[in-house]
Amino acid sequence: MKRIGLLTSGGDCQALNAAMRGVVKGLSENVDQLEVYGFLNGYKGLIYGNYRLLSSADFSGILTKGGTILGSSRQPFKLMRTPDENGLDKVEAMKQNYYKLNLDCLVILGGNGTQKTANLLREEGLNVIHLPKTIDNDIYGTDVTFGFQSAINIACDAIDCIHTTAASHNRVFIVEVMGHKVGWLTLYAGMASGADIILLPEIPYDIDKVIEAINKRTKAGKGFTILAVAEGAISKEDAALSKKEYKKKIAERKFPSVSYEIADEIQKKTGTEVRVTVPGHTQRGGSPSPYDRLLCTRLGAEGAKAIVEEDYGNMIALINGKIKRVPLEDVAGKLKMVDPDSQIVQDAKYVGISFGD
Repeated sequence: MKRIGLLTSGGDCQALNAAMRGVVKGLSENVDQLEVYGFLNGYKGLIYGNYRLLSSADFSGILTKGGTILGSSRQPFKLMRTPDENGLDKVEAMKQNYYKLNLDCLVILGGNGTQKTANLLREEGLNVIHLPKTIDNDIYGTDVTFGFQSAINIACDAIDCIHTTAASHNRVFIVEVMGHKVGWLTLYAGMASGADIILLPEIPYDIDKVIEAINKRTKAGKGFTILAVAEGAISKEDAALSKKEYKKKIAERKFPSVSYEIADEIQKKTGTEVRVTVPGHTQRGGSPSPYDRLLCTRLGAEGAKAIVEEDYGNMIALINGKIKRVPLEDVAGKLKMVDPDSQIVQDAKYVGISFGD
């Protein structure tokens, strides 16, 4: 008999259900008896004992279903050691609910913050396996996270659609892509859909360089320009501020986001009409792409195999095309960022894409 817990934490994405299905199908095929407990709404369910016993029927037909059948919530890692409003010790509560169900392992699906709490639980003596989820692709130790490719497809569709209207009206269009701290999604979607300018958090931009790139296209007879801008894009001026100063500036910003600020600057300096499109949470929604379905089935299978072999405390990762187990202690708390000097960035620049630097 194997008893496992499942929870999905943090922002949702398209392939969470596919990943849980992979784990459960892998275990069902390789252990005599299996009990699966789903904790509802992320770590909140584990803290407060909100769970339900899942059956094989719960995992039927969910390979292509977006979102998460268990629900999710954000529970900041920095507050995990802080008692709740009723004085409850969250870490102790999670441990007690784990032991109450006599679990052999807790399978945790989530991004960076989720991973840090997973590692905390490992340090507290619980058997955990982490599956790396995020549309941002910023988890250290894996080549790709599930949800990333699905989000690329949606962001690309948005930029592709903008191309036709931008060409029709000879305008500058900004498409704001998700990504506060890292720009993987913006970089991949921007390159794949032919954006002319790509602005990332890792490469602070100079607005004059951005305008220079727009003017270059205009002089070359190009009637429109498309910018793919990460929601965390930052100017060189702002990048020079202290963290405190920058937070204050953001709080006082009169624009909804950086894209609108960039649009305002371009319009004032060039007189060109600029439009902003924000796909927003559509990038997290819909069905997972075939790539993510395949990836999640492989990650789930390896997660199941690790549980059968009682090899706990690992993240299941894709490395050079192979699914591997990476110790959580080696990767938790680290962020995988776009290297401004990386080959992909240099390739983009070689074909004329500007990063405003």
